Amino acid sequence: MEKLTIQEEEAMLYIWELGSCFVKEIVAKYPKPAPPYTTVASIVKNLERKQYIRAARVGNTYQYTPLIRESEYKRSFMSGFVRNYFENSYKEMVSFFAKEQKISANDLKDIIDMIEKGKE
Repeated sequence: MEKLTIQEEEAMLYIWELGSCFVKEIVAKYPKPAPPYTTVASIVKNLERKQYIRAARVGNTYQYTPLIRESEYKRSFMSGFVRNYFENSYKEMVSFFAKEQKISANDLKDIIDMIEKGKE
């Protein structure tokens, strides 16, 4: 799975939210001032080239549909993030956020509960 740029990832989040959609619908999702239609169309073309979305001709335009689920992308992205920044250790990642006070003891307890419930 090819890495997305920040702009591509933002557009992809809107596409996942919309499901099948047109460029004009993606543009409408951006906060004002939205990027120009042509800029979003170029980003969408890159997403198609990277095989994140599929284009289907509808009249004189294209409708785009996600080919990769958001959860699949997150899983892949997080695996690379942990590998590249935390020596492939989720324990190191959680420890980092705990030391930086970005995660509370209650949050950690909730995470432990979720892990234990997942084992059942």
